[in-house]
Amino acid sequence: MSSICIIAFLLSSCVSTRKATYFVDQPDGSLPSSVVIPQTVISPNDILSITVTSLSSTASAAFNTPNLVNQSNSTGYVGGQMQVPGYLVDAEGNIQFPVLGTIKATGLTEIQLREQITKTIVDKKLLVDPIVTVRHLNFKVTILGEVANPTTINVPSEKINILEALGSAGDLTIYGKRDNVTVIREENGRKTFKHLDLNKSDIVNSPYFHLRSNDVVYVAPNHAKVAGASRLTQLLPVILSALTVSLYVFDLINRN
Repeated sequence: MSSICIIAFLLSSCVSTRKATYFVDQPDGSLPSSVVIPQTVISPNDILSITVTSLSSTASAAFNTPNLVNQSNSTGYVGGQMQVPGYLVDAEGNIQFPVLGTIKATGLTEIQLREQITKTIVDKKLLVDPIVTVRHLNFKVTILGEVANPTTINVPSEKINILEALGSAGDLTIYGKRDNVTVIREENGRKTFKHLDLNKSDIVNSPYFHLRSNDVVYVAPNHAKVAGASRLTQLLPVILSALTVSLYVFDLINRN
């Protein structure tokens, strides 16, 4: 057992302190950021919260009929279900909205959908000066790999950057490669993979610094973790064999 501890210590000591530090190239001072936080585009299976208000609460009530849909409860684990009031975007990209009926939602941002619903209500003279609010209820990101607590995070504010997401997952372990963090994102029906280097300060200007709904962040293990796992795999049969022989000898001694 002591030899295994020594091996583990030697492996951990090989981890470069420089590679385990964020923003090693950034001195004191400010760094301009040119990245605009992207607006979330509505996709099939999104769950939207849509409320309509006006000067007449009675007239507005018809547009706010409760509509319960199932949503994954993903704060810390995956698989839980809870019912929330919202509108599910179907496979064709539509929602069924009270009074107005079928509305095409996919491909629009929240602002665009809000403007579309507002215009329809006004054009049909259903309300005077309506105020429409649209929010995502299932904005979530998933953190996997060498972090303390791999998890899926619901983001009510619809705004989260990669550092905040990693912090919510307990930060990277000492074995996580900060120079090889992958963001997996679906855009226009295609999966895109972007490798980020958290050691470099210019990450804040990356279009992948601010995460989008359904992004997956994967932290790769460093060489020390891989080597340690390989050596343990090689030593395990030897340890098990030694234990088997020891138990056999112990049993013979007890019989005699």
